[in-house]
Amino acid sequence: MKPYSFSDILNKWSSDLIQEIYEGINEDKILHALENDSLSIEDLIALLSPKAVPFLEKMAQKANQLTRWHFGRTISLYTPIYLSNLCASDCVYCYFASHSGIREKRVTLTEEQIREECIELSKKGIQTVLLLTGDAPNRVPVEYIEQAVRIAKEYFKSVNVEVYSMDEAHYAQLAHAGTEGVTLYMETYDKDTYDKVHLSGKKKDYLYRLDALERAGRTGIRRLTCGVLLGLSDWRFDVVWLALHAKYLEKTCWQSVISLSFPRLKHTPPRFKVPHLVNLEKLVQIITAMRLFLPYSPFNLSTRESAEVRDHLIPLGITSMSAGSSTRPGGYKVYQDTTTSQRPVLEQFEIDDHRTVEEVVSAIKAQGYDPVWVDFEPGFIKSL
Repeated sequence: MKPYSFSDILNKWSSDLIQEIYEGINEDKILHALENDSLSIEDLIALLSPKAVPFLEKMAQKANQLTRWHFGRTISLYTPIYLSNLCASDCVYCYFASHSGIREKRVTLTEEQIREECIELSKKGIQTVLLLTGDAPNRVPVEYIEQAVRIAKEYFKSVNVEVYSMDEAHYAQLAHAGTEGVTLYMETYDKDTYDKVHLSGKKKDYLYRLDALERAGRTGIRRLTCGVLLGLSDWRFDVVWLALHAKYLEKTCWQSVISLSFPRLKHTPPRFKVPHLVNLEKLVQIITAMRLFLPYSPFNLSTRESAEVRDHLIPLGITSMSAGSSTRPGGYKVYQDTTTSQRPVLEQFEIDDHRTVEEVVSAIKAQGYDPVWVDFEPGFIKSL
C-alpha cells in the first residue's frame, strides 16, 4: 500500500472544493471562526474570504493577543548570506534564473570569502544566519554547502540553509554539519502555474520539491520553514494549501518547529510581470488569518518589505525578521566595494528595507519589543 503523502491531501483539497467553500462563507461563519480557539481549515477559509475584510481589525487584535501569549514581546533576528548566484533552473520570476537575461556577474564564494562575510556580519552582533544558493547542485554541490555550514558555525550560534531541494541523505549531511533549519518555499502549490513558471532544471520536478521539507525533517533538522511566493498564483488558494502543508509537517515531522514566511513577489526580471499582486491589506489578512490558524508557529518577514510595512506588521503575528540584508554573494564585504567600471555581482532580488542591523533593532525596541539574537541553545538540550 502506498504511504500517505501530502500530495494525497492536495488532491483531496482541490481548487474546486475550496472555491465551493469560499462561495458559502457568510458573516456567521466568519464570527464563528473568530470565536474559536482551535480553527478548522474551513474556519481559515472564512477568514481569508473577501467577506472577512470588514473584520480585519478584530482579526488583528486576536492575532496580536495570540502572538504575545505564545512568543511574548520578542522579535528574533537573522541575516542571509548568499554563497552563490549560479543557477541551472529557469524560474521566470527570479533574477538568478539561468535564462533571466541579466548580465551581471555570477560567482560562488570561496571558503576564504565565506569567512570574510561571516566575520563582517559577526561584528554587527548577528548570531543567526541563513545560507543561500541558487538551484545548481552540480556547480554548487552538497559538499560545498556542508563546508559552508561548518565555517559559519565557527562564527554564529544558529546556521540555517535555503538551498535547492535534495535527497534525505544529503539533508542528513547538512544536519550532521550543524544545520539547524531548512527553508524551502514551494513557490506555488498550483501545479499548472508551477509548470508554467518553472521552465527547466531540477526545480521543475513538482513532487520532488513538494516532499523536500518532509525529507529534511526526517533527518532531525530542528526548524522547517515553508512558504509560497505571494503573487505567483491566486493567494486565496495557495495560502490554504500552505496551511494544510504546515499542519501536515507538524504531524509527520513532530520533532521539528514548523515556521512560515510570507514573501511578496514585487521586483522581477523584465520578462515576467507579477500576475496576482498582493497589496498590503491582503498581506495583513493573510498573516492575521494564519496566526489564528497556527498560533504556535514562528512567522518570518524579510527585507522584501519596506521598513514602514515591516514596522506596521510587527504586532500582527510576526516573530522573526531579517536585518541588514544583502541578496548578493559577497554583499557584506567581498564584493561590497565594486567600482563603477566593474561588472556588479548579480543579486537575487531588490530589497525594500535598507536599514542597518542597528536601525532595525532600534525600530523593534521603539515598539516595546525585545530583539532576540538566537532563540535556541543546543547545549541546553544536551545538558538535560
